[in-house]
Amino acid sequence: MKAKFITLAAAVAFCVASIVCAQDPLPSWNETAPKKAIIDFVERVTKQGSPDFVQLNERIATFDNDGTLWVEQPIYTQVTFAIDQVIALAPQHPEWREVEPFKSILAHDREAMERFSIQDFEKVVAVTHSGMSVPQFQEIVKKWLAEAKHPRFKRPYTECVYQPMIELMQYLRANGFKTYIVTGGGQEFVRAFAERVYGVPPEQVVGSMGKVKYQYDKNGRPELIKLPEVLLIDDKTGKPEGINMVIGRRPQGAFGNSTGDQQMLEYTGAGDGARLMMLVHHDDAKREYAYGADSKIGTFSDALMAEAKKKGWIVISMKDDWKTIFPPSAK
Repeated sequence: MKAKFITLAAAVAFCVASIVCAQDPLPSWNETAPKKAIIDFVERVTKQGSPDFVQLNERIATFDNDGTLWVEQPIYTQVTFAIDQVIALAPQHPEWREVEPFKSILAHDREAMERFSIQDFEKVVAVTHSGMSVPQFQEIVKKWLAEAKHPRFKRPYTECVYQPMIELMQYLRANGFKTYIVTGGGQEFVRAFAERVYGVPPEQVVGSMGKVKYQYDKNGRPELIKLPEVLLIDDKTGKPEGINMVIGRRPQGAFGNSTGDQQMLEYTGAGDGARLMMLVHHDDAKREYAYGADSKIGTFSDALMAEAKKKGWIVISMKDDWKTIFPPSAK
């Protein structure tokens, strides 16, 4: 009887294991080349004895955020946050009504805002992202994200994330990878929600960094105060620099969607052994947006497409390669 029980238990265990193995790790992806390339890559770098095997502590994957993990049109989410913060703070600064770029923001002049320079945005960020402790800033971000909704999809920005990319991150983590976000967005801004939304802890978020100052609050407790000074712009060449500064290892896989991610993919691909570089191409106007070389936001230039083809980077078509865009809870 005992022998029969053991045999039965072993059979059940085998069936369960078979079912788990048979489960699709990327159910929101169509059966096209990108999905096959992802699974092939993971199998090659995680199989003991494979010539492409990668040690557990070296399995690093980096992801851009805007346009790669969540919607970036019609304007970057953090820019929308900053604009809303200017409006909220305006009663304390009556002089802003006569001073650009604040004047245009308070007048809701979208055309003028579209013409803002980098210096204009720096002024906006300086007044909305500094003068408070890091935890205080993150609480402001969390409160805003809980209330703000995307103008087209009418749902919270944290529900405008791409379900196929969430699955990809989960699949990589299930196979021993550490997933990092490497974004041109503000590091503290993204850290405020990354763990809840993406499963990426704050220490694995690399973003554009502002300086902070160590001081003591009124009760004598140590704190870090955000200053209106830039430490690193984590975009283009800044991405490999940020990766080296925070991660200290060259990624095995890198995922982006625009010219701002080009150097991160180049840096990843320059390493030895198996590497996976992928770019999300926004070509689905019906379910999301369609844009590329002519867009100021998430620019996917012809030169980037040419480099992707030349170097074997895989371009993901939202229209052809993804069954769905957003998580089921966001329907």
